Parts: sequence; structure tokens; C-alpha cells
Amino acid sequence: MKSRLLLTALLAATVSTGASAQGARQDIAVLKRTVEQFLQVQAGGLPGQVTVNVGAVDPRINLAACPDPQAFFMPGARAWGKTSVGVRCAAPAAWTIYIQASVTVMGDYVASAAPLVQGQPIDANQLTMLKGDLTMLPAGIATDVSQVIGRSANVSLPPGTPLRLDTLRSKPVVQSGQLVRLVSSGNGFSVSAEARAMSTAGDGQVVQVKTANGQQITGIAKTGGTVEVAF
Repeated sequence: MKSRLLLTALLAATVSTGASAQGARQDIAVLKRTVEQFLQVQAGGLPGQVTVNVGAVDPRINLAACPDPQAFFMPGARAWGKTSVGVRCAAPAAWTIYIQASVTVMGDYVASAAPLVQGQPIDANQLTMLKGDLTMLPAGIATDVSQVIGRSANVSLPPGTPLRLDTLRSKPVVQSGQLVRLVSSGNGFSVSAEARAMSTAGDGQVVQVKTANGQQITGIAKTGGTVEVAF
């Protein structure tokens, strides 16, 4: 009788231990939630409404439960479009898993409403705002017309073209042949002189100027018809 009772107790203990071990497995829902929250933070600065979709995780995966799983990006990974996020655990058991996800960013972007001629300044009437998934568009898309007005296209563009900032020339602040104020300053000194611009340049662009004595100097074009020179 005692042997039967002892056997029953051992079986009960074994079942209890097995249930506890199964209960110590990592919850897949927690992994997916960790990835979603991580991507929401990483994509939070993007201009638009961010939606995160985390891919399926194999339900047969067998990871020890982790009290504090940490999400991370591999070098070169990005926070938009199709991406992969790592989740690691340091203790009580070290493991790492990679989970696929996709991030969409629905927002407004600037497109041409009329043909844009190469080199011609762009005005508001030539622009329109469209809405779409910004992650499906090339990098550097303009999201506000103020980023485009006054600039010019490097090449002629048809209507409906999304406008990339790297394909637009800056609004000229110095025109070729214009009289400009050449300025330079340093530790305890500041000098200025009049010169004539030899080319057209936008704010922050390199421009050559010629002084009254014929000397050619290279500087940085600034608003207000000034050119900064470092000596």
C-alpha cells in the first residue's frame, strides 16, 4: 500500500514539474509585442502615420522565458518598409531570435502638378500634395511645399512626379554677375569687401567671386548677398 502511495506521489510530482517547465517557455505574443513597440519608437520621427505589422513566429519555437527581452537592429537595418528586428535575452538563459516585420508610413508628399522645366524656379502653382506610403517612395522625398518653392529641378519633370530634395537645386541667394559682400571673421578680427559673383549659387553652396583688384576667391554663398570666406 505504501509503495503504491509513493508511486502516485512521484507521478504527481513529475507531472507538476513538467507543467512548470512548459510554463517557463517564452510567450510568443510577448516577442511580437516587443518588436512592435520597438519599431513604433524607432519610426516615431517619420513624417506620417506609422503602422507596424509583425510577421508570424513559428509556434514550435522553444525558448526559455525571459523577464526582460530586448529588441535591437542589426547594422544596416532600417525602421521602415520590410525589416528584421532581433530580440535577445541575457538571463536566465541567453538566446537571440530574429523576427520579420513591415512598417508603413502614410503621409503627404510633394509632387509636380505641371511640367517642371530644368533650371527654372518652381512656384506654388506647379506643385500638388499627394498621400501615400512614404516607405515605397525614394529617400529624401519633399513633404512640405516650402522645401521646394524657389528651387529648380536638375532635369525637366512631367506632372505627377514625386519631388526628391536631392534632385532640386537650392534657391539662388547669389546670382552670377551680382555685387556681393565678401566677409571673413576670426579670433579678434572681422573684415569685409565688395566683390562680384562669377556664378549662381544657393545658400551654403560654393561660389567664386572676383574682387576689385581682379583676385578670384572661393567662398560660401549666404542669404542677403554675402559670401563667407575662411582665411
